[in-house]
Amino acid sequence: MQKIYLLFISTVLFLGCKSETANITPQVLGTGERIEVNYAEGFEIEAFKDFKIITINTPWPNAKETFRYALVQKDAQVTIGEGFDAVIEIPIDSIVVTSTTHIPSLEMLEEGNALVGFPNMNYISSEATRKRITEGKITELGMNENLNTEVLIDLAPDVVVGFAVDGSNTTFDILKKTGIPVLYNADWTETSPLGKAEWIKFFGALFNKSEKAAELFNTIEKDYNEAKTIAESSQTRPTVLSGAMYKDVWYLPQGDSWAAQFIDDANGSYLWKESKGTGSLSLNLESVLEKGKTADFWIGPGQFTGLEPLGEAHSVYRQFDAYKNDNVYSFTTKKGATGGVVYYELAPNRPDLVLKDMIKILHPKLLPNYELYFFSKLK
Repeated sequence: MQKIYLLFISTVLFLGCKSETANITPQVLGTGERIEVNYAEGFEIEAFKDFKIITINTPWPNAKETFRYALVQKDAQVTIGEGFDAVIEIPIDSIVVTSTTHIPSLEMLEEGNALVGFPNMNYISSEATRKRITEGKITELGMNENLNTEVLIDLAPDVVVGFAVDGSNTTFDILKKTGIPVLYNADWTETSPLGKAEWIKFFGALFNKSEKAAELFNTIEKDYNEAKTIAESSQTRPTVLSGAMYKDVWYLPQGDSWAAQFIDDANGSYLWKESKGTGSLSLNLESVLEKGKTADFWIGPGQFTGLEPLGEAHSVYRQFDAYKNDNVYSFTTKKGATGGVVYYELAPNRPDLVLKDMIKILHPKLLPNYELYFFSKLK
């Protein structure tokens, strides 16, 4: 989009002149119509007549800076001035994303064909996207931490959607200098199950499909809340253990985490619910055994896909009641054609299915006709 720098709107109005174009900068923006975002804390969207503004509030944990992106309708009579971190003409036609969690949003919006590049494509489990990979329609871009900038520049996508853990990414800096817009997507920083799913509205704005994105999310929200209500009807609240050992440390979700929220909403009692934080706890084996030995269920035992391999990895695992009673469930058993774990890709976008899985595990009689989607009982 050609940029023609004009006087600020305020100056134009002061002189009483009329112009078909207006120069838009963050300093002269009024208040647009705020697109409804009820659960996600990391972004917000304002809609104006010919453009939208996406603000990323939390691009990475403990970030002190925000990012603002201007999405301008093609052929709109506005010119974007300085002050935005990226300017994109919408609707976009081509996109590069860098996390498998972005792919379901594209497919749900029926924009999967817009994906032209991805780093380490073996992680992708979606059958539809794997078909496009086989057909040579998606380009391999190397590793996420070290994207192949030469190939990416040749692809010339309308936008690259990336993520960062601390804001230092030289690849993104290089891309920006070439004129390829880079947008941060921070869905992974959300701790609310519905908060993660609501990032579909971020992609909806890029494709001029905000209404469709809202409809899709509203359906997921409705199904999630209905399932939660069903779980609340149970008179029992089974206890839950999670995680597994890596070397000499047992890692399990902290009490404010996404995983812990699912257990709570499924009317389960996560034994470490009172711990503070949204990441993972690092505990010694003795403390986990003391607290979790009599847990009713063990959900998410690391990478293990069978009871025998689990028991052989560490003899102490066999001491847990959940192991003895065959009540160990994992999400790592279901994978795509090249080994990508379906849960890692799709679960953030479909928390309603994760919650139903949890309810089916903890209270099977409440969902008699439901079959587990992500989880499997270890055998």
